[in-house]
Formats: sequence, structure tokens, C-alpha cells
Amino acid sequence: MPTLEPQIRHFIVENFLYGEESADLTPEASFLENGIIDSTGVLELVTYVEKTFKIKIRDEEIVPENLDSIRRLAAFIQSKLATPAAH
Repeated sequence: MPTLEPQIRHFIVENFLYGEESADLTPEASFLENGIIDSTGVLELVTYVEKTFKIKIRDEEIVPENLDSIRRLAAFIQSKLATPAAH
């Protein structure tokens, strides 16, 4: 499976950075700590992930360990896609 990081990065740049590339947006950069996404943005991110990848994110999965960087989000999505019951 190709890496999801470029697709996620594109979504973040377009929707939260208004098309402006940022050197601060590394794969490991925290969305919350860097002020890229706030609590409302997290909900927008969850909606994007659910619609784009056709997975369901449970409330208890909406935690920084899963969603707070490009790399963490890509790994989370890949793990959900690898689990048939997660769709």
C-alpha cells in the first residue's frame, strides 16, 4: 500500500494552512502543539478520514496518539484499513 502521508499533507495544507506550504509541517509535527488544528479542526479531520478512507473512527480513538501528526494519522488509517471490522 502506498504511503498515505502525501495525501494527508495535501488535505492539511489546503484546509488548515489555506494552501500555504509550511516548513513546520513535518511528518512528525504535532497539529495541536503547532496551532495547525484546533478542537473543531479535529472534527473536520475525522470527517475527512471517515469519508475518504471509508472507515469509522470511534470516539475513544479520537486521541492525539492517533491523529496529532501526519505520520500518526497515516499509521492509524493503515491500521484501520488492515482490520476488516473497522470499515
